[in-house]
Amino acid sequence: MTAPRTVGLATCTALVVANMVGTGIFTSLGFQVGEIPSRPAIMVLWGLGGVLALCGALCYAELSAALPRSGGEYHFLGKIYHPALGFMAGIVSIMVGFAAPMALSALAFGSYLHGLFPGVQPLAASVAVVVLVTLVHLHDLRLSSVFQIFFTGLKIALVLFLIAAFFNAPASTPSAAAPWTDYMLTAPFAVSLMFTLYAYTGWNAATYILGEVRTPGRIIPLALTAGTLAVMALYLGLNAAFLHAAPAEALAGQLNVAQVAAQAVFGQGGGRLVAGIIALGLISAISAMAWAGPRVAMVIGEDYPRAFGWLRWRTAAGIPAAAVLGQSLLTLLLLLTSAFEQVLVYTQFSLLACSFLTVSGVIVYRFTQPDLPRPFRVPFYPLTPLLFLAISAFAIIYTAAAKPIEALFGALTLLGGLGVYAAVSKGENRRGS
Repeated sequence: MTAPRTVGLATCTALVVANMVGTGIFTSLGFQVGEIPSRPAIMVLWGLGGVLALCGALCYAELSAALPRSGGEYHFLGKIYHPALGFMAGIVSIMVGFAAPMALSALAFGSYLHGLFPGVQPLAASVAVVVLVTLVHLHDLRLSSVFQIFFTGLKIALVLFLIAAFFNAPASTPSAAAPWTDYMLTAPFAVSLMFTLYAYTGWNAATYILGEVRTPGRIIPLALTAGTLAVMALYLGLNAAFLHAAPAEALAGQLNVAQVAAQAVFGQGGGRLVAGIIALGLISAISAMAWAGPRVAMVIGEDYPRAFGWLRWRTAAGIPAAAVLGQSLLTLLLLLTSAFEQVLVYTQFSLLACSFLTVSGVIVYRFTQPDLPRPFRVPFYPLTPLLFLAISAFAIIYTAAAKPIEALFGALTLLGGLGVYAAVSKGENRRGS
């Protein structure tokens, strides 16, 4: 059964914003200011991450308009290079791109909800929100769209409120730090950039549901660009507000940096209230990943029916129920992992490697398929993809040197995807669409 093409621009944009504005923006700063206590350097980090996300979004927009099928990197890499690379990216998306960030967002939800209600057990709250969101996305696309737009709107209102409230408070005293230029091109800067890029992860979210979008060649480029620009503005404003409201020493090493900043401005009670509001805002991020991720698994099930055919099963409403349930189960298992920082760096390393290959594919496809209809073309080509590739290469190389264990696990995940492909591809009659 084919899913109906009912998803429009508002929902696609909400999906992009919701995927991006999640755990990263409310947690990353605490891991960054310990190594980089310079406010200007921190703002450069978040500006650089926004530039990379925008370049990536524009490149993915061209591929989405030319190759309008659900699956994201799985579909793109399989068409541009070889099905093996597409399969590898699909495995990374299922395990690392959605289940792991969904688990991290759920953990952050539980942590922030515990800040409002100390009697609430964080892990229990994390499990409960995953189950709730899963039930919503098992119903139908209309409920998924309404749910996504509502909670995304709530999240944006929250971020705007926090920016205004924090900047209205007296400024905290900046920490003594070296000139911000001293932090550039260093391993700590590269690792901190990984946290920033994790926060921006999701600029490609709408590419995973291309098969459900009404006119993907028109809607997807608009949704990716508008969503990424909006989030970049929100991130720069919110991080500046955090640093304005609380000193770096208070934020360093803290998972719930928004609550720490709120306590500095509103006191203990106000900080708890803001923590509860942020917990509500995180629901949209969990929801966005619960919606987009299973579409990758579904397409893999369509292409490899002997090994993964069960993933393609849809309900009468066109919902890939087996894939939704499978991703949620994997997320619940990952919730048992408490090494938040290590999981985040490992996750971003793997995802960035797949994005690097995909953006490279824009250039490759221009050469191998010059006559392919492209309803949308990357502006300022080839500078746009080359800038993305340069920043990504810097982050990957320096992070591998500074965090070799996480990088090793990321590389093993990529190789594992190729190994699974070698095992299941023999005898498969792929659809090849």
